[in-house]
Amino acid sequence: MASISNEPERENRDEEESGANEDEDTGAQVAPIIKLEEVAVTTGEENEDAILDLKSKLYRFDKDGSQWKERGAGTVKFLKHKESGKIRLVMRQSKTLKICANHLVTSGMSVQEHAGNDKSCVWHARDFSDGELKDELFCIRFASVENCKAFMEKFKEVAESEEEKEESKEASDTAGLLEKLTVEEKNTEEEKKEEKPVEKVASAEAEKAVEEKKTEESVPSA
Repeated sequence: MASISNEPERENRDEEESGANEDEDTGAQVAPIIKLEEVAVTTGEENEDAILDLKSKLYRFDKDGSQWKERGAGTVKFLKHKESGKIRLVMRQSKTLKICANHLVTSGMSVQEHAGNDKSCVWHARDFSDGELKDELFCIRFASVENCKAFMEKFKEVAESEEEKEESKEASDTAGLLEKLTVEEKNTEEEKKEEKPVEKVASAEAEKAVEEKKTEESVPSA
């Protein structure tokens, strides 16, 4: 019976010795098998500021099949370049970060609500997401009506702003051209004014030479 009562005590001693052995620092150092270096990941958006970003799902219209095809679900952004001020629309798939839309928002572009769905809207664009410019018809769907309205308002705001910039540039170019023409006309008039005295002097000298010649001819020879 005594041997049975002492069994838990022996088990406790074994556990304490085992724990002491596990806690003991052997001083051994294990070097990693592969050393991984930190790599900087660039997205091409480093020089741009996001002025709007919303979760959404994008579709493009397949002309050959005459149907809408999904491009991906993710975040759509309006990105403004820090130097040029140009604004582009970019959308990436949430899991793979693959670009499914990438185009500038320019003057003349328009966006409108998709028929029968106030959470979706459509627009045409010259898209570059596949590495070459293509005319695309896009449809984007949001989780709420508010997000769809916010997207459409920002889209229209950017397009109108670009149109105003172009009109301002055209007006500035026209003013510069008119100023240049005015300066050229003024220079031409000044050149004409400077030429007139020269012509008078030349004419007077010619008349004087003719008179002198007549005088010489009228003098009798000795």
